[in-house]
Amino acid sequence: MQVLDRQLVAALTRLDGCTIANAIETFDVRLRNEGFGDARVRCVFDEHPPVVGHAVTARIRTSAPPPVGHTYYDRTDWWNYIVTVPAPRIVVVEDVDSQIGRGAFAGQVHANILRALGCVALATNGAVRDVPGVGAIGFQLFAGSIALSHAYVHIVDFGQPVEIAGLPVAPGDIVYGDRHGLQTIPPEIAGAIPAVAADMIAREREVIGFCQSPEFSIERLRSLIRQLG
Repeated sequence: MQVLDRQLVAALTRLDGCTIANAIETFDVRLRNEGFGDARVRCVFDEHPPVVGHAVTARIRTSAPPPVGHTYYDRTDWWNYIVTVPAPRIVVVEDVDSQIGRGAFAGQVHANILRALGCVALATNGAVRDVPGVGAIGFQLFAGSIALSHAYVHIVDFGQPVEIAGLPVAPGDIVYGDRHGLQTIPPEIAGAIPAVAADMIAREREVIGFCQSPEFSIERLRSLIRQLG
């Protein structure tokens, strides 16, 4: 497993999600319609910078009360699992309930716990809550909805492969997220992405600059595109 170090984290988070997706395509390691989530999960804080980390996974249910008593057993062993995954970490939670998003898994308190455990974001196809309080600590959220209550939220299991918004995620996967959404980065190419992206950005800027110049013409644009490949 490619483990993220500070230098690589800094390099990747200087890039936007679209640039990273474009860079991944050049390696031809997966189909172009794979490796990213769809609009069922959206970024909650557009103003927050990009995040990248190793996936910490869990599955939850939220809608039905327990057969006995009023609450489910609190899975604090989940915290021990989190720290076995290399930092930085992104929590990826699949709501497998028949009523997805009936209750929220994470709010202000849970976000502070996760942040203290070296997590930089949480992504779920379910719901989140306490949005202002979570945003104030710089913790990023990606969610299918926002809910009022935690309802009967409880962890079904953790440390297993999950899927949210069409994106399969396994424990330890490199997950990147920004205002454009979520994607995984194949570990075998993660270290090469910043350099490839820099080259792509330079070529794109040349095309954009020409399109904005008074010398623009279709024929010269065709020539420039051919030149830049």
